[in-house]
Amino acid sequence: MAQSVAQSTTTPTTAPAKLPIGAIVPWAVFFGILMLVLLYFVGAEQGATSVMSGEDVHEWVHDARHLLGFPCH
Repeated sequence: MAQSVAQSTTTPTTAPAKLPIGAIVPWAVFFGILMLVLLYFVGAEQGATSVMSGEDVHEWVHDARHLLGFPCH
């Protein structure tokens, strides 16, 4: 009686592509500045540090202020 032996086949694993740090830095700086501007408008755009006059920005981000814990009243 003949015996057959099944050979295990392994698929070669591929390593993930490496991103150069130079490709990540501009995006990180862009999103960092964007988040700082957003944080300013949500947290500090009223009163003495106001860039825009009136209460428009305050009303637009009013609920976000409460959600994030910023006092506004």
